[in-house]
Amino acid sequence: MPKGGKKGGHKGRMRTYTSPEEIDAQMKEEKERKKKEEEEGAAVNDNQSEDKLTGSGSEDSDDEGSEKRKGVEGLIEIENPNRVAQKAKKVTDIELEGPKQLSRREREEIEKQKAKERYMKMHLAGKTDQAKADLARLAIIKKQREEAARKKEEERKAKEATQAAAAATKGLHTLSLK
Repeated sequence: MPKGGKKGGHKGRMRTYTSPEEIDAQMKEEKERKKKEEEEGAAVNDNQSEDKLTGSGSEDSDDEGSEKRKGVEGLIEIENPNRVAQKAKKVTDIELEGPKQLSRREREEIEKQKAKERYMKMHLAGKTDQAKADLARLAIIKKQREEAARKKEEERKAKEATQAAAAATKGLHTLSLK
């Protein structure tokens, strides 16, 4: 048995279509309604310009009345003290050269880079613990290499001396035989 029972669902109903005449009538009604709204808006604008010329009336209430409101807002008066009307900013009003507020991450990133640069300067000057350890290690290695080079030189000289002595004794041997 199907889920909906024997009643049947919405799928089997007859479909109704809107006739072209009804569509045309709806379109005309919408156009007429828009024309009325535009005429009312023009009348409100005329009243505002007259008020501005005479300098009477509160401008705040006129500005609220001229704004187009969406949905139910046009019908209901709302007094919300937390609501701030957004004003369009002009390009000339925007300050590009003023002090720019950085986010926390950007500030931390900049501080990190500056700290790294300071550390590298101190490291190159040999003032950090790591730099001192590196320099001490390099001095030890330098001494070891100097000692190894000196030893090699002494061994080479000793070898040359033994070879020279051997050659001298060989030369004496040949002389004594002659």
